[in-house]
Amino acid sequence: MSRIMENLLKRFDKVIETNIRASARQHGRRSFMARTGAAMLGAAVVTPVLPFDRRANAASPATSGEDPCSYWRHCAIDGFLCEESGGTLTTCPPGSTVSAVAWVGTCSNPDDGKDYLVSYNDCCGKPFVPSATFCNQNKGERPGYQMGLYNDINWCLANTDKGYHCTVSLVVGMAE
Repeated sequence: MSRIMENLLKRFDKVIETNIRASARQHGRRSFMARTGAAMLGAAVVTPVLPFDRRANAASPATSGEDPCSYWRHCAIDGFLCEESGGTLTTCPPGSTVSAVAWVGTCSNPDDGKDYLVSYNDCCGKPFVPSATFCNQNKGERPGYQMGLYNDINWCLANTDKGYHCTVSLVVGMAE
């Protein structure tokens, strides 16, 4: 009886080993990595479609029906608006990182009549959203040799993730 059981187990082991080796030949580590990468890319594509809280944008022109490029903070912007790409007026969308360098503009707030220094930071690491509004305001732009005032550069080049996604407008203080 034990001899029969031993032969049966040997055949079973052989069948399992043959199947595992055949599977390993068909599905190597590279194909596993390719499938894993495709799944991660698919998740990255689906993530921006998931619902998120848009209440933070309630006062922005993009949600009020006005031309979003005419919003006072966008007086020197050159890029896609982050508030239409999963972020807000001042924060990058999830999965992207703020650029290490930025350009600045001086914009007048019509509500209080004061001038503010606005920093325009690109958000990097994700592809841009073609349906987002592209604004190209060149008020106060200077030639490329005055880098902090030149808005026609991919400012993501200073980051590890160099792909441009969108631009945020941060008020950094009052202009003097």
